[in-house]
Amino acid sequence: MIQIIASDMDGTLLNDHMVISEKNAAAIKKAQAAGVKFVVSTGRGYTEIKPLVKDAGFNCPMITLNGAQVFDESGKLITAAPIHDQLSTKIIRFLKQQNLYFEIVASKGIFSDNKAKRIENFAELLTRVSPETPYKLAVSMAAARLELMNINYIDDYAKLVEDPHTRIFKIVAFSNEGHQVLDPIKKELEKFDALIITSSSSSNIEINHVNAQKGAALQAYADSLNVPMDNVMAIGDNNNDLSMLKLAGVSYAMGNAITEVKKVAKRLTTSNTEDGVGHAIEEVLKED
Repeated sequence: MIQIIASDMDGTLLNDHMVISEKNAAAIKKAQAAGVKFVVSTGRGYTEIKPLVKDAGFNCPMITLNGAQVFDESGKLITAAPIHDQLSTKIIRFLKQQNLYFEIVASKGIFSDNKAKRIENFAELLTRVSPETPYKLAVSMAAARLELMNINYIDDYAKLVEDPHTRIFKIVAFSNEGHQVLDPIKKELEKFDALIITSSSSSNIEINHVNAQKGAALQAYADSLNVPMDNVMAIGDNNNDLSMLKLAGVSYAMGNAITEVKKVAKRLTTSNTEDGVGHAIEEVLKED
């Protein structure tokens, strides 16, 4: 019997318009009405996710930043796994040396040191999930969307590290050249035992403290409710979902998932543009 359902966001719960579809939302509400705990498990930060969940008409706990922060239904922070300051400084210097654009997610929100690059990256994401969208339109949509998000612009990331009241939870580096540029950088960063390096798309790498993993966070949440992992379901599409898909008793890969995710997951659902999360939830609810 499934007691907890955890779903990734980008490429999974979100469709090509970057929102939660009515079918997905209806299936989630149906599961919640049946007593199943639904949990968002994402690489995004709380301030990015909360409006999307609210617009879909439901509320739920959130595993954010790949597990670096976990919030309950009321928005109260339950656990946190930040990257310590000395290591953050090393990462920032290294990425700057590689001439990579990157963003930092900290306790005070999401930070960028280049607004034009931020818009460009979001536009690239929109064209990937919706290829029929012209790039110029994607740029306009990205600029408008980012105005609605709590994005902070800063001229020097070192100020975040130096602020004693700020903790850094995730650093995300981007390259439109994908694996060719990012893989060597990932290998260098993996030399730090205190880090875990994942990705949510082929054009980024996500840098977290080693304790910040979706699987570990989901396990801890299940343990807090005395729910065995056999009764937990996880749904995802990319590299940063692997840890939770491996631990969950029931695991679904999206139709649009990368090959490695499809190999690890026990089941396959439709793509994120075809309400794959909703179909997977309906399937397990019928079984139960």
